[in-house]
Amino acid sequence: MVRRYLTQLKDHLIYVVLGSLVAGLAFGQVAGPEIKGLLKAAILPVLFLMIYPMMINIDVREILNVRGHAKPVGLSLLINFGLAPLLAIGLARTFFAGNLAFAIGLYFIALIPTSGMTAAWTGLAKGDLETALVAMAANLLVAIAVLPAYLSVLIPGNVGFEPTALYRQLGLIVLVPMVAGSITRWGLLQRYSTEEFKRMKPTFGGLSSLGVMLIVFIAMAMRSQSILADPLASASAIVPLVVFYALLLGIGSFIGRAFLEPDRSVALVYATSMRNLSIAVAIVAAPGFPPTEAVLPIALAYILQPPLGAVYMHYRRDVVGEGLTIREAIANRV
Repeated sequence: MVRRYLTQLKDHLIYVVLGSLVAGLAFGQVAGPEIKGLLKAAILPVLFLMIYPMMINIDVREILNVRGHAKPVGLSLLINFGLAPLLAIGLARTFFAGNLAFAIGLYFIALIPTSGMTAAWTGLAKGDLETALVAMAANLLVAIAVLPAYLSVLIPGNVGFEPTALYRQLGLIVLVPMVAGSITRWGLLQRYSTEEFKRMKPTFGGLSSLGVMLIVFIAMAMRSQSILADPLASASAIVPLVVFYALLLGIGSFIGRAFLEPDRSVALVYATSMRNLSIAVAIVAAPGFPPTEAVLPIALAYILQPPLGAVYMHYRRDVVGEGLTIREAIANRV
């Protein structure tokens, strides 16, 4: 019963996040200081609940296979840590010139690439799954290493951002769960067969999704007053996100088709268009990181990513896979 609930939570994450966002904003309007104090105390346990199960599903040892996938992994690193930050800077200056918190949220989206859905969508789109797994591990480790350096340049000093404090947060929020998840993964694979372990993975994903639901609710409740002070500006935060994802998808697709085989091109697209929103929201929502309003663009990105993955998957299957034009593919589906 619990496993089914968790699996459904993961499968419907887009609606879960949207519901948590709305519920948190509403609850924050009536919650008093004592309740918000309790919510703040719950942040770290909830963050561990969110990140630890996700790390069980990630095999960081895939980084050892990077030599066999050097070209697609190198291109993914170029896009994720070269082009994506430039896109985020341009969009933040255009759309968020007067809202530093939302700009910071966009920077976190841009600088923490790949998620568990990178592998899932690559498999569904009949891409090179091994390349996707290696790219996931490589990009995650690079993101942890370079994130404070990037943010120290992008975030003004008067915000109170300290790179050394962020390294401590990354250690507590990401590296500790990563080590614990790797040990747990090893222990489970020693006890259970690979097929049995694969059957457990949706449960781990569901637990992580439960953590996402709770942390979005808490973050929105704690910053409800400031977010709803200008609801039109808050709602408009989704516009630059749509532009960011559309451009990133187009860049990944173009570079993949120009330099890679079709199956590796699919892996590149998903390794660059899917962002690790769970880690992004975990860092932004953690105590001591200003400003917490940066959670809102990340929460909105949860609503955009799944449809993006599905659209490209159907494009690969219907247009590229069958050699059809887009018009022919649409006519066939109708």
